[in-house]
Amino acid sequence: MKQKKILLAIAAGALLVSCGGGRPTFGDNEYPVTTVGTSSAAMQSSYPAVINGIQDVEIRPKVSGFLTKINVVEGQTVNVGQVLFVIDNETYQATVRQAQAAVNTAQSQVNTAKLTFENTKQLHANRVVGDYELQTAENSYSSAQAQLAQAQANLANAKEQLSFCYVKSPAKGVVGTLPFKKGALVSASNVLTHVADISKMEVYFSMTEKDMLALSKADGGLRGAVDALPAVKLMLADGTEYGYEGKVMTASGVIDQATGSVQLKAQFPNPDHLLKSGGSGTIIIPRTASEAIVIPQSVVMEVQNKKFVYLLGDSNRVVYTEIKVDPQNDGNNFIVTEGLKPGDKYVTNGITKLSDQMEIVPITPERYQEKIQEQAKAMSASDIFDAVKN
Repeated sequence: MKQKKILLAIAAGALLVSCGGGRPTFGDNEYPVTTVGTSSAAMQSSYPAVINGIQDVEIRPKVSGFLTKINVVEGQTVNVGQVLFVIDNETYQATVRQAQAAVNTAQSQVNTAKLTFENTKQLHANRVVGDYELQTAENSYSSAQAQLAQAQANLANAKEQLSFCYVKSPAKGVVGTLPFKKGALVSASNVLTHVADISKMEVYFSMTEKDMLALSKADGGLRGAVDALPAVKLMLADGTEYGYEGKVMTASGVIDQATGSVQLKAQFPNPDHLLKSGGSGTIIIPRTASEAIVIPQSVVMEVQNKKFVYLLGDSNRVVYTEIKVDPQNDGNNFIVTEGLKPGDKYVTNGITKLSDQMEIVPITPERYQEKIQEQAKAMSASDIFDAVKN
C-alpha cells in the first residue's frame, strides 16, 4: 500500500512536471478557476542607500609645512582634542619668540612712559612744567600702552599659528585612511584623513516625488509623513539584513530636479561598529496593505515586461487581461494594484494552453486536484516510469 501511494505521488508529480507549466491532458476543456478576494498583505519598499557616520569630519591642516609626526593609524579610535599630526614648527616657534621679545620691549616702554607721566603730573602740580609737557607725557604713555597691546596681539597670533602645527581631532570617532606619510609637504588644500563618529550611523536614501506626495497627503504633510514611517531595516552589501532597526529622521524639503526625488535620512545604532562610513546598502520600509489583492505568480503570464492573467468572462470565455503589480514581492505571490477587482474569476492552471476568448468549462481548484489523482491512479506502472523518465 505504501509503495502504491509513492507511485501515485510520483505519477501526479510527473503529470505536473511533464506538462511544462501547462496542465495534464484530461481530454476535456475543464480548467480550474478561483475568485479574486482581498486580504491583509505585508509589503515593503526598498531604496538604494549610502551610509555615513553621524559625524564625518575632514581633517585639514591650517598651516603649510612638512609632516614630522603621525600619531595615529588607520581605524584607530580617537577622542576630541587628541593630536593626530604634527607639522614642522621651527619657523613658528621662532616667530613666537620674536613676538614675545617684542612684548617684553613694549612692556618696558610702557613702564618708562608711566614713570615719566607720573613724574610730570607731580611737576605740573607744583607748577614746574606746563600743560603741554603734561599732555605730551600722557600721550607717550598711551602710545606705549597701544604698542604693548599690539605686541601682545602679535604674540597671541604667533602662538595660535604654532598651535595649528599640532593637528587635533575635532570629534570622537574612527580615523580613516592616511594618504600622506611622514615628511610630506602639506597645506590647507590637503585632506590628511577623516574622523568619523560611528556610534550611530546616518543612512541616506531617495524616494520618488510620487511616493513622497502620496505619503504627505496621507499623513498631513512632509513632517507627518516622516513621523508616521515605521522602523526601517537595512540590507547590507553582502545581502544580509543588519541586526538593528533604524528610524527615518528627516526628509529634504527640496526635490532634486535632476532625479525627481527627495532625500531622506535614517539613523541606525552601531554598537558593534559593523557599519562603516562610506558604505552602501538598501533601506527597506515595511508597510501593510489591509485590502490587497494577492495572486500566485504561477497564474500570471509575462510578455514584454507586461503581466497578464486569464479572467473568466461571459459565456465561460476567458479574457486575456493585463494587470499591474507592486514591484516588491516575496517570490511566490504578486500584489495586484490594477486590473483585478474582488469578485473577478481567473484561471489558476493550464494558462499556457489558453488563448483569448477561448471557451472553457470552469471547475474548482479542488476538483482539479482530484482529477490529477484520478488520472494518476489510472496510469499503469510502465506509464508511471515513462512519465518520470520524460
